[in-house]
Parts: sequence; structure tokens; C-alpha cells
Amino acid sequence: MTILVTGANGQLGNEMRIVARESAHQFVFTDVCQQEGLETHHLDITDLEAVRAMVKEHDVKAIVNCAAWTNVDGAEDAEKYDLVEKLNATAPENLAKAMAEVGGWLVQISTDYVFGKEPYNTPCREDQKGTPTGVYGMTKLMGEERIKQVFAQKEQHEGGYMIVRTAWLYSEFGKNFCKTMLQLTATKPALKVVFDQCGTPTYALDLAEAIMVMLESPVEGIYHYSNEGVTSWYDFTRMIAEYSQQNGCDIQPCHSNEFPSPVTRPSYSVLDKTKIKETFGLKVPYWTDSLKKCINNLKQL
Repeated sequence: MTILVTGANGQLGNEMRIVARESAHQFVFTDVCQQEGLETHHLDITDLEAVRAMVKEHDVKAIVNCAAWTNVDGAEDAEKYDLVEKLNATAPENLAKAMAEVGGWLVQISTDYVFGKEPYNTPCREDQKGTPTGVYGMTKLMGEERIKQVFAQKEQHEGGYMIVRTAWLYSEFGKNFCKTMLQLTATKPALKVVFDQCGTPTYALDLAEAIMVMLESPVEGIYHYSNEGVTSWYDFTRMIAEYSQQNGCDIQPCHSNEFPSPVTRPSYSVLDKTKIKETFGLKVPYWTDSLKKCINNLKQL
């Protein structure tokens, strides 16, 4: 089977490149920009005909969509709304159409930001109503709905969609919270980090490995995946500093309102992973174990 990966130069895309090395499947890695040292096909996923042509050329039977607009604050800029919607809603719809036409599978990466408006205190389930607090979450939820609509109308009996909502993604690649905190705790004498937002960090390599398991025996539906456990951004930062042996920074907890933002972030967005574990037999690593692995890998770069 040929698997096409979009956003292949981002965090999850780069981890998909790593897991692909151990796979018997063929892979086509695509992005809108090139990165030195990486073989990448140019593909604008907002262009349906370009997507169809790429699928036909490589006989693609599955797409893993790692591409999206992910700047949460930037999405609130009214002038950028059309672009955000195009990347987070129209592009996934295009990928769904291309796969539905050939009886293929689409793995869409979504987000815990589809929740947040209602005050939760138990892990969010897949069948829970989406209550996004900002444009980013709203457009990602819109993308989910469009994908479901496309596959509901498909004529082919094969194929389908697997929407995977994840949270607090980090890795050795690109810009992310873990790498930012590694730099700040190494250079700042003191740091304030919010403690009133709780969720679960997700090591992108763990997610990539889970996606490959899902593609071996796909079952249509929406799934939640993050690492196991619950923490706050403050505690996450403390562990990053501890595992990297950077003890010179005085890390203190603070409230979210001390860092004004154009969008209200979910105060509790822990994801219930019961469904994905039971459906695919996955064993999900605990978040601190995966964080140690990532930091050890970063030390070797």
C-alpha cells in the first residue's frame, strides 16, 4: 500500500518519516515547502485537482494528514480567517474526496481544541459535543464534519476515515512547548508557567506509531490519542527542566490571566483513550516516560 503523508516537514510528519523506515508500505511525503536533506513532493492540499493527480500518479491508498494551521492566537486575526478555514476545513475535505473516490483511507489529525467552552472535569470522549472556544478549534471541528459528510456519500464500499484528536504535541522537530521550555529554563533565572490548564502531553513519535497500527487494520471513526496521565503546563515544564538537568531556573506557577491571549484555551482537555486502545489493542506510554525519550534524543542532536 502507498501512504501519502501531508505536512511531512512538520513535527508529526517528521516522526512519520521515522516510523516509515520500519514499514513494508510505500510512502510519499508531501509539503508546500522544501527542507534541506529531506525528499519532499510539493503538494498544495487546498487544490483538489492537485491532490487527485498526486493520488493517481502514486496509486495512493491512504493519506495521513499532518498539515494544518496550528497558530492558535494567529487564527483569531480576522484577515487570516479564510486561510485558516481553507487549511483546516477545505483541505481535509479535498483529501477525503480523493480517498473516497479510490476506496482509500484518510487519517485526519484533529485536536483537543474542539472542546473547551464547557467546564469539563472528566476526560473528553469521542461522542462528546464539540465546544470550541476559538477559530482554530472551530475550523478543525469543521474539517471533521466535512470529512464525515464526504464519506457518508461515497459510492465505494472500501475505505473510510479515521479522525484522531490529539493534544499538547511535542517532538524533536520544529517549534513546540518542550523545545521552547528547554531553551528558556537553560537561559532564564526565573519563569512563570500557567498551572490552571490541564491536559496530557503527546510525544509525536508515539502518535506516529499508533497511526501505523491503525492503518494495518483500519476501523472508521473518531479516536482520541495522547500519552497517558494528566498534568499542567507548569508541571510539564518542571519535568522538562528535571529530565534535562537544568536546575538553575526558578519555575513558578501562575494563572492563565497573567498571560492575556485573544482566545480562551481549554482549562481541562484530557482525552479519554478507551476507544482507541480497545479497537486497536494499543498500549499507550505514560507521558513522563515519553518525555524522557524525547529529551534524550534531543541531547544527541
